Amino acid sequence: MKRLVLLLLWLCSTTILFASVAILQKAEIKNNELRLKFDRGYNKGDIRHFTLNHPYREIFDIPNARLKSSRVSRGLKSSHCRSIRISQYKSKTVRVVLETERGYGCTPYRPLFAYNSYHIPLPPFKVGKRVTHKPKRAKTKVVVTKSKHLQKTHKKPVAKSNAYVIDTPKNVYRHGKGELIVIDAGHGGHDSGAIGGGKMEKTLVLQIAKRVEKHLKRKGYRVYMTRRTDKFLKLPQRTRIADRKNARIFVSIHANSVPKRKRYKAQGVETFYLQKTRDAKSQRIAARENRAVLKGAGTSLSKKVIIDSVLNGPKIIESNKLAIDVQRHILSNLRAHYRGVVDGGVRHAPFWVLVGASRPSILVEVGYISNPTERKRLFNPKYQDQIAKGIADGIQSYLNNREREIEL
Repeated sequence: MKRLVLLLLWLCSTTILFASVAILQKAEIKNNELRLKFDRGYNKGDIRHFTLNHPYREIFDIPNARLKSSRVSRGLKSSHCRSIRISQYKSKTVRVVLETERGYGCTPYRPLFAYNSYHIPLPPFKVGKRVTHKPKRAKTKVVVTKSKHLQKTHKKPVAKSNAYVIDTPKNVYRHGKGELIVIDAGHGGHDSGAIGGGKMEKTLVLQIAKRVEKHLKRKGYRVYMTRRTDKFLKLPQRTRIADRKNARIFVSIHANSVPKRKRYKAQGVETFYLQKTRDAKSQRIAARENRAVLKGAGTSLSKKVIIDSVLNGPKIIESNKLAIDVQRHILSNLRAHYRGVVDGGVRHAPFWVLVGASRPSILVEVGYISNPTERKRLFNPKYQDQIAKGIADGIQSYLNNREREIEL
């Protein structure tokens, strides 16, 4: 009887715990992010994120949540958004609306160890004032140049005014200062990686890696490719190469895959950094990618090395920041040209290929080679180039942000 009472009490307490509503206590703009703080932890996966057009809006519905008061949303202004609104959309749903000038890769995240916080990046561009009057016709400006013998008159057209005036800095990103970036194309040689529709992961990721190299060199960075041909790299070559080359950043490029029964459902771009996780999906992806490089190594050895690296790795937070920047820019580039690009988010998992590098290191899963629709896009050169440009832009954005932090 006593056990039955204890069981009933436990069930009641569990029900109350999961039925409790998270209170949104604070909302603020900091470092070009909207930062939300709740009175307790929450499940990030329950938040519904979608976009609407005309005007463009990023919308977040947070279930099982309430505003502490109407004052939470007061004073939220940014030159990067037309408006920022937070309201009690339903009795137990808080809605956040960011109205921007145009679409961008918005990748929200929960900071490391901050289970009651939710950060939403604002657009990297500033919005201009709305123009209410009709655009005027193009005017001509007369420019007179004098010389010793002749006077020439040129007509120089003035651009038409637009519905919106965009205030964009001339140099959004600084050029690279010769920093070395290591780009690792996953798998190779006898290890084909994932296979879908007769296409191999090792071929795809090498194609994208070479495009990333091209974009980074255009920005002034030095690039070291772990492989340029169809060859398999041994474990020590992959794990320590960034340190041996004294690189600023290590990026490993892969493609994802799921069993046939899920091939039409699973899709999207995901960016990972090294960290232990309880998330079943992240564990599955890490196990699949680790399988080839750990072949022949003992299970206890692999677990020990990964755990030691996670516990002692000084660059976890920086890798998280790099992953956020890269994911955001990949999505922004792809969504500007293609519809239905899925944001798989920034995630953490124990990838062996990221172990040992004492610098920011990430692994990018560019898409699902098992999904027929996404596979067709992934092997399209234009689609590959947008992914590669996004990775390069994200790297540059991360390095520029770190440089600003040092200056401050």
